[in-house]
Amino acid sequence: MELDASKWSGEGEFTHRLVELLKELPEVVFVRVEDAPATRAESGYSFIANELYVGFGVRSRVESTRRFGVFPSRQVTEEPVMTLSGLGEVLAARNHIGPADYSDEGMIQYLRTERIVPPYQTRGYKLVELVRIYRAGDAPRR
Repeated sequence: MELDASKWSGEGEFTHRLVELLKELPEVVFVRVEDAPATRAESGYSFIANELYVGFGVRSRVESTRRFGVFPSRQVTEEPVMTLSGLGEVLAARNHIGPADYSDEGMIQYLRTERIVPPYQTRGYKLVELVRIYRAGDAPRR
């Protein structure tokens, strides 16, 4: 699997878990991780937003067709070995990942929150991590 993390700061424990799991799946051939522009931190909380773009392997199959309804012909078609909804089912089956908070035909979204209390401090902060997974090569969502 090819991993492109050049546009990712490396923040987000849940994102790290997702990337490690995607590395194990044979159907996934490409993953790009990017920081989303919504990432920000203030005094009471830290909001981390990451986007994962996943590319699936393809399988070729030969179909017999007829040109002009008369001449026999063969056509090679390629189809992905996994879909985004199939990936959502695989991720939901894993205990340390679980089901998505939101998913549709073009995106899987996870939202995780955690209370962080650093040592020797009385006041902590809330860490909110938003991870969106898209299929690589699709048109951007509006």
